[in-house]
Amino acid sequence: MNAEPSSTPAPGRAAGRPAAPPPAPPGRLPGPLGQALGLAGLLPFVAGAVGLWLVDGAARAVVAQALVGYGALIVSFLGGIHWGLAARAGAAPPPLLLAWGVLPSLIAWPALLLPAQAALVLLAAALLLCLLVDRRLYPAHGAAALLPLRLRLTLVAALACVVGALA
Repeated sequence: MNAEPSSTPAPGRAAGRPAAPPPAPPGRLPGPLGQALGLAGLLPFVAGAVGLWLVDGAARAVVAQALVGYGALIVSFLGGIHWGLAARAGAAPPPLLLAWGVLPSLIAWPALLLPAQAALVLLAAALLLCLLVDRRLYPAHGAAALLPLRLRLTLVAALACVVGALA
């Protein structure tokens, strides 16, 4: 008596596509490991900002380039999160998630071409803009529990960019 697998998808699921994971209960994301990794991600921001106040000459240019590069990378990463949220949405992801998933990269890329002071100001503004957008979009897509950590990480990262720009 071999039962053949049903070709009918489970309710709420398209054929061939796994069901989207349910949103995590509030307070469970990102957990202690996620929080520790998020805080570790601030190390290059803080080290870069402090470094710009402590070094000069050729070393200063290297530190500035490292801070700008890392800031642009993180801004791009923040946009990429929205592609992940769109993928969870299934076959017809909201166009806003896809569009916003690309825009932070397009905002951050010119920072790589600007003088460090202007680049760091642009990146601080981009980090804060990403937070404002995420505060509106995350709750609608099951990621609201990430917002308290995102607020803390973004404020430190943006402040580090401003402190670096003032060095």
